[in-house]
Amino acid sequence: MRGLMSAGLLAMAFTLSGCGAQPESHEAHEAPEHGAAAEDYERGPHRGRMLRDGNFAIEVTIFEDGAEPEFRLYAYRDDKPIAPADVRIALELKRLGGEVDRFAFRPEGDVLRGNGIVREPHSFDVTVTASEGGRRHRWSYASYEGRTTIAAAAAAAGGVRSERAGPATIDERIDMSGRIEITPEGKAEVRAWYPGRVLAMRAQLGDRVAKGQALARVESSHSLQSYTIPAPIGGIIVEKNANVGAMTGDRPLFVVADPAMLHAEFFVYPRDAERIRVGQAVALRSLSGAARLQASVEAILPTADLASQTLLAHVHLPASAAEQFRPGMGVEGSFVVAVQPVPLAVRTRAIQRFRDFEVVYAKSGNSYEVRMLDIGRRTPEWTEILGGLKPGTEYVTDGAFLIRADIEKSGASHDH
Repeated sequence: MRGLMSAGLLAMAFTLSGCGAQPESHEAHEAPEHGAAAEDYERGPHRGRMLRDGNFAIEVTIFEDGAEPEFRLYAYRDDKPIAPADVRIALELKRLGGEVDRFAFRPEGDVLRGNGIVREPHSFDVTVTASEGGRRHRWSYASYEGRTTIAAAAAAAGGVRSERAGPATIDERIDMSGRIEITPEGKAEVRAWYPGRVLAMRAQLGDRVAKGQALARVESSHSLQSYTIPAPIGGIIVEKNANVGAMTGDRPLFVVADPAMLHAEFFVYPRDAERIRVGQAVALRSLSGAARLQASVEAILPTADLASQTLLAHVHLPASAAEQFRPGMGVEGSFVVAVQPVPLAVRTRAIQRFRDFEVVYAKSGNSYEVRMLDIGRRTPEWTEILGGLKPGTEYVTDGAFLIRADIEKSGASHDH
């Protein structure tokens, strides 16, 4: 077994078998270590695997040139082709997890053609039986691709986690950009009640003040009596527009803002306007992705911007959001505009690339193997599976990239 190398992880023991990995005979063989190269077995005239027993031989090929993969077998005696009608053949594939595929063959021209599609992955233990001229022959060999074996303790140490595939709810989302703002209720202007001269300013820019706290004292120009101006709300002084001795005017003396009273404003383009509704769930995140929370649409302003024709959607933020988000920050929001249950889905983060396929790694005991997927709708959390994976299959959700890396380093092939 070989080590899975990743900084900070324990050494892992892997055993990988590549496609076409072992010599064959009429006696069953153990699976080989780490996938031998294609040249480790004899190839026939059609570049297939030669199975010999005395002077009789079968060449096994999988034909997949512009068609669904299917077995095509050729029979020989003394290395010369014999009529396919003179041979009876059955072939059995045992897959990881114990599932068995069986194939019968019919003569067609100079070939024995299998009666079904050889579905991906082409990774299995193969048994071939043949009868001709009153004699019976039997061969067994391993032909693996995209498969590895890891001890349970090593997999756990490497962060490999799994769960079973099943039904899930797929959210259809629309992504938009926006910004964090203080709500109208969270901001107040502190103005003089009557024109006059400022006698005292009792708060500075950036000070936190409580509701009712004295902020300024003004002498009225009419009565020459002074009066105290309190803070209308609690919050932080974000503007200071006067000093002692100044005359009050149109500008507020202070502006107080409560940083815990926030909402996000999103610009909704006309193509999306009909699908955004009050109450919809929104996944909010900072531009860096470091800050995240779940929120909901609280209001959609009915007036469109004249230049851009966008509407403004307000997303309510809880008071705790002030720990991560500040007024003026740019944010991204993912709006859930539809919810659809699906019978089979996997975690999106589990999906990896293998050859030209998107795959997950199925787990059976301590073995892991690719499953090529037919994918439907996809969200950041879930991906709908239309084919290639059976419900209830245990698959790797975390650490899949480590398995993929080891398989790629081991040279898993797709050769028949």
